[in-house]
Amino acid sequence: MKTIVQSLVASFIIHLVYIAGTAIVGYIKTRNYKPDIPDNWGSMEILQNEVAFGVVGSPLFLLFTFIGIALICGTIIISYRKIIG
Repeated sequence: MKTIVQSLVASFIIHLVYIAGTAIVGYIKTRNYKPDIPDNWGSMEILQNEVAFGVVGSPLFLLFTFIGIALICGTIIISYRKIIG
């Protein structure tokens, strides 16, 4: 039971770091973006004036990746315990 809880916690932490990292990188890229308006003045196009942050996808995909990463972490934990102990 301890291995299952450890693998679920590890999977949660990995997903949390991935999602937070993606959001932070997007925020940094957005804050540091400097449009090159003078060079692109001749090829002007109408663009969308709203920006949305987030993930578009199935929640089922997130569940499957969570379970898959938990299984991988569980396998690593069990293998580590067999090698060390």
